[in-house]
Amino acid sequence: MLKRLYAVCAAAAVTLATFAVAQEVRQGHPDVYVVQRGDTLWGIAARFLQRPWLWPEIWQANPQIENPHLIYPGDRISLAYLNGRPQARVEPGPRTEPMIDAVPLSEIEPFLRRLRVVDSIDGLPHVVGLEEDRLRSAAGQVAYVRGIPESQPGQMYTIVRPTQHYTRAERKAGGSFMTRRVDRDFRGDVFATDWQAVWHDINYGKNREFLGIELMDLTQAQVTRGEGSGIEVSTLVLLDEGREVRIGDRLMPLEPQPFDLQFFPHPPAADAPYGKFQVLAVADGLMAAGPNQVVAISAGAADGIDNGTVFSIWRVGAMQADTVSHRNPLASDNDRVRLPDEFAGHVMVFRTFDKVSYGLVMNGIKQVQVGYVLKHPDATH
Repeated sequence: MLKRLYAVCAAAAVTLATFAVAQEVRQGHPDVYVVQRGDTLWGIAARFLQRPWLWPEIWQANPQIENPHLIYPGDRISLAYLNGRPQARVEPGPRTEPMIDAVPLSEIEPFLRRLRVVDSIDGLPHVVGLEEDRLRSAAGQVAYVRGIPESQPGQMYTIVRPTQHYTRAERKAGGSFMTRRVDRDFRGDVFATDWQAVWHDINYGKNREFLGIELMDLTQAQVTRGEGSGIEVSTLVLLDEGREVRIGDRLMPLEPQPFDLQFFPHPPAADAPYGKFQVLAVADGLMAAGPNQVVAISAGAADGIDNGTVFSIWRVGAMQADTVSHRNPLASDNDRVRLPDEFAGHVMVFRTFDKVSYGLVMNGIKQVQVGYVLKHPDATH
């Protein structure tokens, strides 16, 4: 009897899931869509579904196709129903062009190449001087580096700069989280005292968690002369027309950074406590982000986040003093009501580190700002 009950419940769950996905099929979707050059998986999913992050629920590629999750220009995608459940299938085209990406590469390629997050910068080699005692140097000029005594002519390095120090803390009274970003100076230390941050530390001092240090890639450099004969630095020539290099910039071995853009948009695997995942920063030091702009978020691989994870973004509702019920300002200040969070848009993760990720804002109805919280993409409040 118990087994039969389990079977009935399981069947009911499948039926409800099928109904839920079927309800999300976009009215007026094309019977067949031929993939075009420049398409993205998000854009194709949005042609068939009201919620593109449900694409894995309906994707049913032909089993004879090698790597069926890859889609190419010229492929024909159609939507059919099997036992009432929508299924998207692909009829391969010529497949002579590169596969499509989940998000537009043109929008995120600079960030794939330029930004990374590490746990520590201690021990990294650093620029200690520049050609002709310059304050800054560019391509074709020379930098003197301390910390690579065994370097040999021809070795390649990436010059990076620590820019942000990310942390997260839980409010002492419980119930909410506060993320912080701190600018770093040329030594990698805190640039200046942020008194607002100090005040937040007083209120949000419980379980402070270090999330990582953001490094910005500046340029590539090649060793032309190692240490020796009384010279205690290695000489490197700057190669690329990137950002100018200054004293204090660090070095890392040059490593290929393959672009992992072959993933499905999907919801997070599990829910997180309210406020734990937030927008840490907007790329390029901007104050706000809109669609097709990049943000850093306080969630990473350690939280079960991977490339393709989709979140909704929300402005946190204010605690509003009730000045109508109270004429006395102190009384109204003591009688605050919580206003609802306000939906801003959706973001999809495209590069993941341990506790920090970068995501592209896919759509929105208002600008996204630092401190906005991330929720399940289906959240309604």
